[in-house]
Amino acid sequence: MTPIRRAIISCHDKTGLVGLAQLLTEFGVELISTAGTLRALEEAGIHTLNMADFAGVEEMMDGRVKSLHAKIHAGLLGIRDNKLHAEQLQAHGYEWIDLVVANLHPVEALIAQPGITPEEVVEQIDIGGMSMIRSAAKNFRYVAAVVNPERYSTVMHEMRAHNGALTFETRHRLAQEAFACAARYDQTIAEYLKSTQLAWNRE
Repeated sequence: MTPIRRAIISCHDKTGLVGLAQLLTEFGVELISTAGTLRALEEAGIHTLNMADFAGVEEMMDGRVKSLHAKIHAGLLGIRDNKLHAEQLQAHGYEWIDLVVANLHPVEALIAQPGITPEEVVEQIDIGGMSMIRSAAKNFRYVAAVVNPERYSTVMHEMRAHNGALTFETRHRLAQEAFACAARYDQTIAEYLKSTQLAWNRE
């Protein structure tokens, strides 16, 4: 098993996150975070690299585009024992990313906010975070996708037991949970759009 060397952390729910991040740093894992998570970790004394600095591209379009970058998704999706993938990664100066810890603003809570408009709901639909979750989960042979804070203890226990690595069985199980999370998220949005079809300003 290969130890985790680089991780992206981007969480709305920060329950237990500091403890996990502390363990990751103990194992020498490089941490990359989006702005809100970065602030929370830095306040706890945990150094993390801003995602914009890692990708080399600033956020744009009012934050709509911040993690949709080839450096991030190539690092997540590349097949590690594929020579061509490794050569292409190296040619672009990219690096493997071994872990994504991400959870999203619950869309049900967003929809339930009094007075929120359909336009405001759609504006807050997560694209970048969900894309990272999907990329990590698809490549579960090499990458772990953790979407549930209740799994942090499992991840921490295994890393301690396996010198910073996670078993295939755990990565496989985490991928199942990640895709189930994505399916629920998408289904909730689809149902909301159907229910608000007549409420949209069509000008």
